[in-house]
Amino acid sequence: MAGPILVTGAGSGFGKEVALRLAAAGHEVIAGVEIIAQVGAVRAEARQRGAELRVEKLDVTDPGDRENAWTWDIEVLLNNAGVSEGGATVDIPEERLRRQFEVNVFGPVLLTQGITRQMAARRSGRIVFMPSVAGLTVDPFTGAYAGSKHAVEAFADALDQELAEFGVTVATINPGPFLTGFNDTMFETWKEWRDNPADRLYDYTALAFPHEQYDPEPVYERTVQVLLGEDRRYRHLLPAEMESQAREQVDALWNRQLNDGHRQTLVQRAYDSSPGTPVGS
Repeated sequence: MAGPILVTGAGSGFGKEVALRLAAAGHEVIAGVEIIAQVGAVRAEARQRGAELRVEKLDVTDPGDRENAWTWDIEVLLNNAGVSEGGATVDIPEERLRRQFEVNVFGPVLLTQGITRQMAARRSGRIVFMPSVAGLTVDPFTGAYAGSKHAVEAFADALDQELAEFGVTVATINPGPFLTGFNDTMFETWKEWRDNPADRLYDYTALAFPHEQYDPEPVYERTVQVLLGEDRRYRHLLPAEMESQAREQVDALWNRQLNDGHRQTLVQRAYDSSPGTPVGS
């Protein structure tokens, strides 16, 4: 591999674990973290695991951080950084909606532009996006998040077609509901809204993420394989058992009728669920 693997959003969750596993296996890794306080924490965990990696502050929404990253001569880019804003589309405040797209769409795409120019110039490179299953399907209370991830899917698809002749490959990884804390946090973002709670359609104190969640190990394993080029497919929906369900949900849109005026099943499930519920519980 000619250059390092850059993992964004490596301060926590999927990104941190993938970066640490790659480094432990001897690969050259740059772990991009959002805030400077995460730098020391990731370095310390790397030392504990006997791994050597470079940790850099990389807030994908910061133009200075992006320009700095363009000097690193990246061979493989994992666009993993992201946030999740939960809530009914009518209720989410404007600044939170804009932040959702700044972090999940505009920041990563702008970062990718600069890195991709270098890849295209040398006729080699790999770009991997993490659009989530929410880039393919939509649940209630995830419109902002899913909207941003659908946008990422579109950019990834376009890039895959545009970069083929330049020797650059593109792939996507679409994790479903995995138990990392990310999904449950999505249903707590309302606590930071600067609005009048009386104007909201929903009482968010009564809602929780409406799905059982899986152990994240398959995501770590598959992401490493994709980054190293051992898995050559374009799309990877995980866990594999959810693929048929996602396909059915997408296909069902073609025949869906107008709603009947009653509460939808997943809305009710959000009322009935508890945070952090593992699969099979």
